[in-house]
Amino acid sequence: MTRTALRLAEDENPGSLFIHGVCGLGKTHLLHGLMHHYQTRQPRATVRYTTAEAFTNEFITAVRANKIDAFRKSYRRVELLCIDDVHFLANKEATQTELMHTLDAVGLDGARVAFASDESPRDIRKLSEKLVSRFMSGMVARIDAPDTELRVKLVRHLAQRRSLRLEETAVKLIAERS
Repeated sequence: MTRTALRLAEDENPGSLFIHGVCGLGKTHLLHGLMHHYQTRQPRATVRYTTAEAFTNEFITAVRANKIDAFRKSYRRVELLCIDDVHFLANKEATQTELMHTLDAVGLDGARVAFASDESPRDIRKLSEKLVSRFMSGMVARIDAPDTELRVKLVRHLAQRRSLRLEETAVKLIAERS
């Protein structure tokens, strides 16, 4: 887990983390690792993970079923809220407004929030300025693809963990194509 995510999980002063990078770099795994680490340190804590799409669908369902209070309670009574694929919120004004109110509510209660997206908050089109500002107000971390040297080490490590014997040329070929 990155040092930035560890700081969010361990720091006494809660805050927010926005992780962004291209698809396939492990942002979702990082959110899950953050949640696991936080729950290990705070076993009684209420932690919630969702995707922006699931948040949107739950919000729409709650509005249609007249159960918005229950929806809000499920998201606003947490110590750690993780929302993945935030770029999905583009063009969804009502959901963005509801998320903003949710962030206000959990922030007042001292909760931690972590987000992941394929794009930087500033690059997500049709995202409200208030949300962009909120996302940018905490820690923002871009994840880049590993260089070839690191990919070689990862291939070797994974092969060893799986008890696979790979020739060095095969390791380099896999690393170059990853």
